[in-house]
Amino acid sequence: MSAYPTITAHSALIDDDLLVRPLTEHDWAEVVPLEARAYTESGLSEGGEALRSRHRAAPDCCYAVEHKGEFGGYLLALPYPLGHCPDLSRAENRAENPAENRAENPTGRASTNLHAHDLVVTERLRGRGLAPRLLTFLADTARARGYATISLVAVRGSEVLWAPLGYRPHPEVRLPASYGKQAVYMAMPLHP
Repeated sequence: MSAYPTITAHSALIDDDLLVRPLTEHDWAEVVPLEARAYTESGLSEGGEALRSRHRAAPDCCYAVEHKGEFGGYLLALPYPLGHCPDLSRAENRAENPAENRAENPTGRASTNLHAHDLVVTERLRGRGLAPRLLTFLADTARARGYATISLVAVRGSEVLWAPLGYRPHPEVRLPASYGKQAVYMAMPLHP
């Protein structure tokens, strides 16, 4: 059972003034500059086209966050086989995307793993513990959709934030160079 009440098929209230809803076209005017502010200095910014390509690959797994009716951040996720992740230096290409390789699996989807690719909250909402709550929302959503695992790449030392949620490091996974030397691939099983 989900910890969050369902508002629509794809939206949920996290608390009285925080709504998670599907990402829409008008959100990109906020998403792209927010991503640039969050990652450019550390060399991890993907740019607008790569971000949009992740959304095109899995629009039903990408969300905007609203706080009191105003844009408050975003969460991009997409199916990717366990042990794989998008390359920050390239846009998704359906022909090359490992998520599109239709291996047999119990759900009939390309992957039984949902990869939490990017999560950024606006500067005014930082420090409120929203990122772990949003990843919990995503895990609940993934579980309800039949995914077996959820993964992410922890950057800039953030693995200490995700470990208490159940994510475990997988140092054997080789990451694209675009993540830098200190990035850590992490995953957790989604038990029913």
